[in-house]
Amino acid sequence: MNITGLAKRLPQYEEQEARSIVRLLLFDVFGLTLTDICGGALDSLGIEEQGRLEQLMRQLEEGAPVQYVTGKALFADRTFNVRPGVLIPRPETEELCQMVERHSPKQAKVLDIGTGSGCIAITLALNMPQASVTAWDISREALSIAEENAHRLGATVDFQLQDALSPPEAEKKWDVIVSNPPYICINEQKDMEPHVLNHEPHQALFVPDDNPLLFYEAITRYAAHALRPQGLLAFEINPLYATETITMMNSYGFDIRETIEQADGHLRTIGAMHS
Repeated sequence: MNITGLAKRLPQYEEQEARSIVRLLLFDVFGLTLTDICGGALDSLGIEEQGRLEQLMRQLEEGAPVQYVTGKALFADRTFNVRPGVLIPRPETEELCQMVERHSPKQAKVLDIGTGSGCIAITLALNMPQASVTAWDISREALSIAEENAHRLGATVDFQLQDALSPPEAEKKWDVIVSNPPYICINEQKDMEPHVLNHEPHQALFVPDDNPLLFYEAITRYAAHALRPQGLLAFEINPLYATETITMMNSYGFDIRETIEQADGHLRTIGAMHS
C-alpha cells in the first residue's frame, strides 16, 4: 500500500491534488509524515487502523471534502475543527482577517457576521488580544462548532444566535464589522466543484439569482448606523458582483479604503469606512 495506489482511488481529482489529499488524510488522522510513509509505515498499520483508513478512503471516493473526513482545516496557521454544518475555511479569507488587523484600533469592538466555524472571529481575537470580539450566526450547529474551536484555541469570543437579515437596532456600537456572507447565486451551481456543492451547507453558500447582494446590503444598512466614526466594514465578496457591491456600499455613505485582488485578478476583499 502506498500514496500512489490510494490516490488512484480518487479519479475526480487531478493526480497531484489526489496525492496531496491522501497525504493530508494520513497525517491528520494517523500522524504519518511523508518520511514515515516512504519508510513503509502504511504496511505496518494494525488491522483496526487499516479498517479506519478504508472507511475514510470510501468517504473520499464518495466526494466528501478531506477536511470533513479528517474533521480538521488549517486557517491562519491554526487548526480548526470542521463538520458538514459549517463551511470549510478558505485561504483567501485569511486576507480578510489581515485587512481588519491593519485598519483596526487595538481595543476595537469587532462583530463577525455569519461566523460559521468561527475562523474569522477566533483569528481576530487571538491576533488582536485587546479587542472585544462578538460573532453572529443563524445556525445553532455552526455556533456549537465555533464555540468548540474558541475553547480549544484559547480565544475569547461572544457567540450569539442572530439572523443577519434582521439585526437588532444599534447606534455606533462597533469599531469593525466583518463578514464573509453567502454570496453564490443559484445559477452558479453548474460551475461549482461537486465536493463543495454536494457537501458544504447551502445555507452558508447561496443567495437568490435576483438578489445577489441580499446579505451585503442588509449588513451595510446595519453598519451605517452601528459603526462608530471611522469604523471599518470589511467583506469577502463575489467577484462577479464587485462593481455592484461597491456602488451599493457607496450609496450608504461608505468610502472604499482598501481592496484585495486574488491571483486571478478578481476582486475578492473590500474594506470601507463611513464618510
